[in-house]
Amino acid sequence: MDYKSAGVDIEAGYKSVELMKKYVKRTMREEVLGGLGGFSGAFSLSKIKDMEEPVLLSGTDGCGTKVKLAMIMDKHDTIGIDAVAMCVNDIACAGGEPLFFLDYIACGKNYPEKIASIVSGVAEGCVQSEAALIGGETAEHPGLMPEDEYDLAGFTVGVCDRKDMITGEDLKAGDVLIGMASTGVHSNGFSLVRKVFEMTKESLDTYYEELGTTLGEALLAPTRIYVKALKSIKNAGVRIHACSHITGGGFYENVPRMLKEGTRAVIEKNSYPVLPVFGLLAKTGNIEEQMMYNTFNMGLGMVLAVDRSDVDKAMEAIRAAGDTPYVVGHIEEGEKGVTLC
Repeated sequence: MDYKSAGVDIEAGYKSVELMKKYVKRTMREEVLGGLGGFSGAFSLSKIKDMEEPVLLSGTDGCGTKVKLAMIMDKHDTIGIDAVAMCVNDIACAGGEPLFFLDYIACGKNYPEKIASIVSGVAEGCVQSEAALIGGETAEHPGLMPEDEYDLAGFTVGVCDRKDMITGEDLKAGDVLIGMASTGVHSNGFSLVRKVFEMTKESLDTYYEELGTTLGEALLAPTRIYVKALKSIKNAGVRIHACSHITGGGFYENVPRMLKEGTRAVIEKNSYPVLPVFGLLAKTGNIEEQMMYNTFNMGLGMVLAVDRSDVDKAMEAIRAAGDTPYVVGHIEEGEKGVTLC
C-alpha cells in the first residue's frame, strides 16, 4: 500500500508545479522574495514605508458554481481570472492596491495539464491586477470529490494609505454615480443560471444570435478586473467618495454597503445598456425584474460615487484604463438604501 494507491499522486503534484511555473513567472514583482515551492510566500513591504499610515486590506473568495460550466465545457484557462477578480475587486473598491495573491485548488484527482491550465488563468488575473502570485495549494481529495471535478478559491492582500481609503464617509447628496461595464454574469448567480439553462455540452455549445456567441462562451466570460480603472481615477486626482463591487446580491444588497446613514442611491435602469445575456436569462427563466437586479450585476460590475465637478475627469480616467463608464444616477438624502427607477 502506498499514497498513490490511496488516490493521491505525489508525482502528479510535482508535474503540476513544473507546468505552472512559466505562468507564475509572469506575475512577479520586485518585492517578491524567493521562488515558487517554498513553505510560504515572501513579499517585501519596504515600498510602503513612504506611506503616512499604511493599512493592509485582505480579501478571499471563489468562483462559486461557475466552475461547473468550466468542467462541462472542458475549458479551464479563464476560471482563474474569476478567482482573482472576485478578490482584488473587493480590495480595489476600498481604495487598495493588490500586492499578492494565493490560490487554492481542491480536486478529486490531480491532472497536471488541467491544474496548469487553471493556474494560467490565475496568473492572467494577477497580471491584469498587477498582483504577484506568490504561492498556492493543490489538494487531491480522493473519495471526497469525483475525479474530474475541482473547486477554486483565492486570497489576496493589498495596501493603501489610510487617508486614501474609500469608506463612504465623504459621501453626500448631489454626488454622481458612475457605473463601469461588466463582461457578463461574472461569478455570481450561477446556481440560478444552472436552473434556467440545461447544463450539458450541447446546450452550452448552442449559438444565440442575440449573444453573438454560444451560451457557454457568454456565461464563462471572465469577471472584469477594475483595479487599473480605479487606480487611474486616483492618479487623475479624483477622490472617490464611495464604491461598490456588484457581486452576489446584485444592486439591492451591494449598493447600500457603500452608503453612510442618511444617504440613498438612485440608479436609473435605462442609463446604460443591459447586456443581452441578462435578457436571455430573464426570458428563459421567467425571472421577475426585481429578482434579476437582486441576483445579477445586470451589466455593471462596479459603481462609484464622485463629486459632480469630478465626473468628466473620472470618466476620462476610466476610459484611459480600458473600461467603459456610464453616469447611472446620483446620491440624495434619505433612508439608507437604493432606488432603481
